[in-house]
Amino acid sequence: MDRDDIKLQVAGHETFPCRYGWLKKSYDAVCEELAVEDEQQQHAFSPNAGIGKFGVGKNMVASMRHWSLACGVLVPQGERVGRLELLEPTALGHRIFGGGDPYLELPASLWLLHWRLVASPGRATTWYYSFNEFNDAIFTKDTLAARLWARLEELREVGRLANSRIAKNTVDRDAECFVRTYVTKTSRRGTIEDGLESPFAELGLIASMAGGALQFRRGPKPSLPDEVFAFALVEFWRSQFSTRGSLSLETIAHDPGSPGRAFLLDEDSLVERLERIEEFTSASLVWDEGGGLRQVSRRKELDRIDADGLLNPLFDILEKAA
Repeated sequence: MDRDDIKLQVAGHETFPCRYGWLKKSYDAVCEELAVEDEQQQHAFSPNAGIGKFGVGKNMVASMRHWSLACGVLVPQGERVGRLELLEPTALGHRIFGGGDPYLELPASLWLLHWRLVASPGRATTWYYSFNEFNDAIFTKDTLAARLWARLEELREVGRLANSRIAKNTVDRDAECFVRTYVTKTSRRGTIEDGLESPFAELGLIASMAGGALQFRRGPKPSLPDEVFAFALVEFWRSQFSTRGSLSLETIAHDPGSPGRAFLLDEDSLVERLERIEEFTSASLVWDEGGGLRQVSRRKELDRIDADGLLNPLFDILEKAA
């Protein structure tokens, strides 16, 4: 979280994890607004309009807006209605909720949304920190909150924390919401409750243990498509190492913001995927183990690799079926 050009944000979700249906409802509402050429219309996420449109309280309206932005479904337009910025769908939002997989039936969609949520610091700082800088495989909510607070204090001391008024209890609530995002709720009898609170719990990235402990589940991710992994790798390469012609296995596995970190892939699982990378990138990327090196090399300039195009085979299946 050391980049000077990113404003770190804690909270914004109003203590609610992202819920089923929220992202689609938010996407649909913004698309409906954009289809009406009326500058005086109420903003979908303003308290009065949102309560009526979504049928939830004003805190949930704010949470829906937060998660739509944090997951990369919507993005600010740069204009405002009152105090709220107008929003518009992203390419990813159109890809998933515009017809490709609007009801999140495809595991690929959840993995893509998870990638957007945790791959870079900013709107969901706790989510980024937990996957990319926090190194405890087994932890508790309180341990996570304490470590994050210490990290934010470090950034505050060197002048890299834009919001210097972040309070400790805010960080505590963020850690609790993070856990609820990825951990399946259970009843007092130890059985899974009807309906998961958050769709991201389906990814199985964090498991509950005895005594309230939690564990990051690092290893193979059978439901993660190779196309999504390749998409994430290209984005990571562009954002952090745009001038490099190759990336080492260690970088892809362990660097903050890497696919290995975001998807909790161990090195053996990464090697298996990287051995197939040439097939899923039309030979734009190639795995190389020669000379004692284990690295991926690129055969094209990064700006000539169509990251979005890597996802076409996944979503074409659903779109044709529809």
